[in-house]
Amino acid sequence: MKSLRALPALLLLSACSGGGGESSSGGDQAEDPVVVDYPVAFVRRQLSFEDDGALVEDDVYSPADFNPGAQLVLKDRATPSAPETVLSAGLFVGDYDVKDLNTSADGQRLVFAMRAPEIEDADDDEQPTWNIWLYDRETRELKRVIESDLIAEEGQDVAPAFLPDGRIVFSSSRQRRSRALLLDDNKPQFSSLSEDLQSEAFVLHVMEADGSDIQQISFNQSHDLQPTVLNDGRILFNRWDNMGGVDNLSLYTIEPDGTDLAFHYGYHSQQTGTENADGERASAAFVKPREMPDGRLLITLRSPEGISYGGDLVTIDSANFTEAFSEPEGEGELVGQASISVEEVITDGSLSPHGLFAFAWPFYDGTSRLLVSWSECRVLEMETELPRPCTEEWLNQEEVVPADPLYGLWIYDYQEGTQLPIVVADEGEMISEGVTLEPRTEPTYIPEPVPGVDLDDKLVQEGAGILDIRSVYDFDGEDILVGEDGADIASIADPGITSAEFRPARYLRVVKAAGIPDDDTLDFDRSAFGRNRANGMREILGYTPIQPDGSVRVKLPADIPLAISVVDADGRRIVGRHRSWLQLRAGEVRNCNGCHTGDSEVPHGRPDREPASAWEGSPTSGVPFPNTEPALVAEMGETMAQLLARIAGEAGLEGDINFSDLWTDPALRAKDPSSSIPYADLTTPIPVPATCLDDWSGSCRSVIHYPAHVQPIWEKVREITDAGGAVIEDRTCTVCHSTRDADGVLRVPAGQLDLTSAASPVNADWITSYVELLFDNPTQELVDGALTPVLVQERDDNGNPVFETDEDGNLILDSDGNPIPVMVTVDIDRLMGNSANGSRFFDLFETGADHGDYLEPAELRLISEWLDIGAQYYNDPFAAPVD
Repeated sequence: MKSLRALPALLLLSACSGGGGESSSGGDQAEDPVVVDYPVAFVRRQLSFEDDGALVEDDVYSPADFNPGAQLVLKDRATPSAPETVLSAGLFVGDYDVKDLNTSADGQRLVFAMRAPEIEDADDDEQPTWNIWLYDRETRELKRVIESDLIAEEGQDVAPAFLPDGRIVFSSSRQRRSRALLLDDNKPQFSSLSEDLQSEAFVLHVMEADGSDIQQISFNQSHDLQPTVLNDGRILFNRWDNMGGVDNLSLYTIEPDGTDLAFHYGYHSQQTGTENADGERASAAFVKPREMPDGRLLITLRSPEGISYGGDLVTIDSANFTEAFSEPEGEGELVGQASISVEEVITDGSLSPHGLFAFAWPFYDGTSRLLVSWSECRVLEMETELPRPCTEEWLNQEEVVPADPLYGLWIYDYQEGTQLPIVVADEGEMISEGVTLEPRTEPTYIPEPVPGVDLDDKLVQEGAGILDIRSVYDFDGEDILVGEDGADIASIADPGITSAEFRPARYLRVVKAAGIPDDDTLDFDRSAFGRNRANGMREILGYTPIQPDGSVRVKLPADIPLAISVVDADGRRIVGRHRSWLQLRAGEVRNCNGCHTGDSEVPHGRPDREPASAWEGSPTSGVPFPNTEPALVAEMGETMAQLLARIAGEAGLEGDINFSDLWTDPALRAKDPSSSIPYADLTTPIPVPATCLDDWSGSCRSVIHYPAHVQPIWEKVREITDAGGAVIEDRTCTVCHSTRDADGVLRVPAGQLDLTSAASPVNADWITSYVELLFDNPTQELVDGALTPVLVQERDDNGNPVFETDEDGNLILDSDGNPIPVMVTVDIDRLMGNSANGSRFFDLFETGADHGDYLEPAELRLISEWLDIGAQYYNDPFAAPVD
């Protein structure tokens, strides 16, 4: 083999001459019998260009993109001289696309995604979809896995991989289980859009090798991509966490039946690309992960978007690390991952002298060799516009213009520092990926859990699972209650020390995402999302009490994306919003130690790496928790919630916020008073079906729309009358908070707050009260019979008045020769923030405040819920106005 350092001149020859046979840079090299005995399959494709001549971007977030002009090729041996067979030849008339190659452990079968050519003049929904295809070396048969055209076209299917039992896991927009569950909500079946609303979400499915028994196993609101099977049988994949606009693409694992979904690596490691002069690193995604024989993960580290198609060769030590850096916030040393490229690869979009890698596949022969798709760094010679290598000569031109990449297929030995060409691409094409069909050790088979044996059969029949949290006071393995006053989880759980009113966490609120259809299914007005589209739409599934020790054990619906919030006695969130979607399969029990902060890098949710629980539960068996009901006898290590579930059975969610003291030993002191904030107390429209008020089942939802459920609270008549029925005070919100008095005379509304339902003059998509409450608004005054914003002269940071100046900084004078002041509005800070507890609004209704008793507890609860889930205008797209 040639040394990498001797390659540049040879690479130029191969890049400019093209050819698919024996390479000029490798034809004189001795063949390696360990390597060449195995066939190699690869994808040769044409580069795609925009109308202006620019390369089409390769977007990780767009897995359904179609780039026609690809073909699937097989070489019987991993050597340049081996003949090529185009396996996909003759399948279609016209240009098609191929991608996502994978092999069986015995090396006999090749599985991949392929899409048929465009149908001229057909609508988008009539075009072919991506399908999973299979090639068998022994029979030389190439076939689509799903034979039925009708079933094959139900969704876009990509990124297949073989499971140890012969089934295939793949990523798909078909959302088979999610679509079926829409019928239970009286909605039409559709595949929900991802949270950026740009395309249907791709999630994981499994099917038999003959295309039968398709099952959805993941339930994200954005994409789950590029699954691969680890040696232990779990599925590793890329999850796009985009809840609330987080926009993280990190690695997760899941078992083949969809249980044990867990974060694996990189949630807080999104900036691990090339470091600039200021010490800041470029954002980079972990693309096409695959486990190496030594247990490390091999990925291509590259920008999620761009036109280079490639990045760096990187291995991840996920057995020992869950994040890239040794300290939080991307600080410290880079310990979780390392580049294995022989020379530095630049991933910030600038030229990378060592070239770029678009794909990597490990050999399983005990060596450090990889099969890679690699392009040298090239620039255009300005006089001839011919591509030249990124040598000092060509980089010192007056103008440096990158040339199109030229990805070929190579055997790359990252330890020996050698590189052997297998397939050299022609100009205008690339070898985008390649795999060896060599045998390797079969991953461990994980058997399906058996209802009644491994799973609770009753839960399976109900379509439910169990969420078990040891204590919400456990943050990253630390007891957050510990303080100078001697408080801790044990003391707050002891009714003899702490009464219910002093426990901050009282209920767990559970919400689900509302699926958003595409325009063909429902073309609704996007203003329905409200002030922040990133929050999507949410439905509240209900509440469950948090036990005194902070523990929760609750039965939840299976197969839907879930998020949880810890709330106080008033139903207001006391910690940040959950930033990733949970899921439960039917019969599954998910155990969680506690909570974590949004910026925490402690591996919350990964059982093999997270810290020990801060709450050990009952210290012994056969006795109650201290100072609790004598009949509630605990077992060692049990939480209070687990004890209740064992004695009384698994409890589900409730629609209302109800508290009953189950724990205080009445011989010690009187039980804490019961309380409830029921929806039934509302005299305005209730956001739940009437049938759910008395019987809250797993299908019940609280769906809050601002115009339908919040606005009526401001308009509700609140007259205070004397014994004779005469009105002595009218507390109706809109009586004072409107721009017209009872006689219709224009005025400044009380508190500069207009709560009427007229279309907002600022944004006609919403009513006035919504804009007034959720946005900063200018102070107004009545001037010549018109409401006018109050203007004051702007002042700089030093308090000096600001005047208008020209582009040279000179004062602009008026007709009298005086400088012209810069006038600005005096804005009033919005009353409502990103949560109920973060909003000034509720201070007005505290006991003793001016409006202390103006609103009912049920009304304040409804407003709190609506704010906590995102202050959406609507929370069901089918209830929103259509365009």
